[in-house]
Amino acid sequence: MNQKYEGITTFKIGEVAHRAGVNKETVRYYEERELIPKPDRRRSGYRIFTQRHIDQIRFIKRAQQLGFTLSEIKELLELRLDEDTTCSEIKQEAQEKYQDVKEKIEDLQHIKEILIELIDSCAGEGPKGDCPILGALEGETETGKQLR
Repeated sequence: MNQKYEGITTFKIGEVAHRAGVNKETVRYYEERELIPKPDRRRSGYRIFTQRHIDQIRFIKRAQQLGFTLSEIKELLELRLDEDTTCSEIKQEAQEKYQDVKEKIEDLQHIKEILIELIDSCAGEGPKGDCPILGALEGETETGKQLR
């Protein structure tokens, strides 16, 4: 085992977490989800992490910032490691994520419009039984019927 890591800087889990900007539980979780390679263990039982682990965790975090789910990130990582993967396959994954984000934005815009309408319809006075917001949420108004 010692020869395998000769000349390679190794890290314990706490240092990996610190360098990657996550906590130790996240490192363990990524290992459990097979998003990072399973580290070897020292005789003492400590895991042996390398710069590759840190780089992969950083990759995962950047992909999450772009809205990719862990399942999607796992696919990206598999494509990244596959020698036969082409750039067009990676581009396709990004285009699919873009379409998902675009649809979410449209949904959020619709929600925003309905909330503005509900807020504007409520004077903020009177008994809660007369509240148009509650009426809409209960499906009693036209606005409420627009909601799924």
